[in-house]
Amino acid sequence: MSRIRCQIDALTPLCDTVFKAVLVPEQPLAFQAGQYLTVVMGEEDKRPFSIASSPLDGERLELHIGAAVAESYPMQVVERLKTESHIEIEAPFGEAQLRSDSERPRILIAGGTGFSYIHSLLDTLLRQGDTRTTFLYWGARNAEAMYLRPVADAWAQRYPHLTFVPVFDEPVAGARQGTVIDAVCEDFVSLHDYDVYIAGRFDMAGAARERFRQHGVDEAHLYGDAYAFMK
Repeated sequence: MSRIRCQIDALTPLCDTVFKAVLVPEQPLAFQAGQYLTVVMGEEDKRPFSIASSPLDGERLELHIGAAVAESYPMQVVERLKTESHIEIEAPFGEAQLRSDSERPRILIAGGTGFSYIHSLLDTLLRQGDTRTTFLYWGARNAEAMYLRPVADAWAQRYPHLTFVPVFDEPVAGARQGTVIDAVCEDFVSLHDYDVYIAGRFDMAGAARERFRQHGVDEAHLYGDAYAFMK
């Protein structure tokens, strides 16, 4: 783990509730797809965010920050990024990184801005020419909240080994409605033979693990940083 000063290169809204931050580290950061960093707000205040960019983009780091409520934990970070030219981070963290040497098919599951974690995995895999069977499930509140759906749609159209399933809490024409966990369990009789990667709220990750156990998931191949903080 290193502490690195970063230039704040850009901060742009992806929708009403999600901001994309681009940071340029003053020294190279070695990390693996699927790891995360912490933004140093103070010595006792370090806030974690998935690195949305690929390690192949060595000179820039991308974050997707969900910040819907004024004065909230993530919005405080957004306000700091708006007003400062540089910020310090600590990285890398996490054990749910991409297992690129695995020969198992994959199921990638994102809830909301958990897509930032999945984005790093998939961007890396696709640029490396990986063609292993992959399913991407992304759950969001509504169409606007699925802030990079055009990217996911384009990936699925370009790469025949990738299937993208968007799932919404609210009705969206032509799309699945419900929870992303239910959608996965409806589509797979067994998860035993898959590498399963998941990112979202802690309660979502916990609920997913309980449901997936009933569907035979091999927990040695269930990856999510939330599980490091759960019994």
